[in-house]
Amino acid sequence: MHIFAKTLAIEPYLDKELIMKPVIAIIVGSDSDLPVIQETINILEELGIPFEITIGSAHRTPDRVAEYISTASERGIKVIIAAAGGAAHLPGVVASKTILPVIGVPIDNSPLNGLDSLYSIVQMPGGIPVATMAIGRAGAQNAGIFAAQIIALSEPEVSQRLMDYRRRMAESVKSKADKLSEIGIKKYIETKTNR
Repeated sequence: MHIFAKTLAIEPYLDKELIMKPVIAIIVGSDSDLPVIQETINILEELGIPFEITIGSAHRTPDRVAEYISTASERGIKVIIAAAGGAAHLPGVVASKTILPVIGVPIDNSPLNGLDSLYSIVQMPGGIPVATMAIGRAGAQNAGIFAAQIIALSEPEVSQRLMDYRRRMAESVKSKADKLSEIGIKKYIETKTNR
């Protein structure tokens, strides 16, 4: 297990660094999933939410996954994000081993571009839910936001950070719209493709 964001400087929210225990666990089925799950990490770091991350395969290391999940609550984990591609059984296996909320992220690294992963994660049997996000990077980003929303139910400061995040997104869209109106579509597209 690797713990990220143990020491966070969450400016502008606080003036000092805090030592914080992870409240979100991220588990990926393979190290090839890490570039996609980086979107989740970016969100959690931006919102100042401590997390831990590890690799564990539902098929190749089922005992390791079961042990990791069985101790999650004791470690202070409140939400688990599980990302997997292909057959993508990891989120379902994780959900079967805990009553913590599990968020599944289908990874688009298979010949079916993640559609197989989406079906595997979203079609859970009644009684063992997994909150399933979109395929790929957008799903990974939304997993971070959704996990933060769950944490925000009991932590008002996280709720405020989420509202600030939404405000910044809205300001970014407005800024892009203003620029488009100012320079026109051809120049706007040129500035986007020249990056």
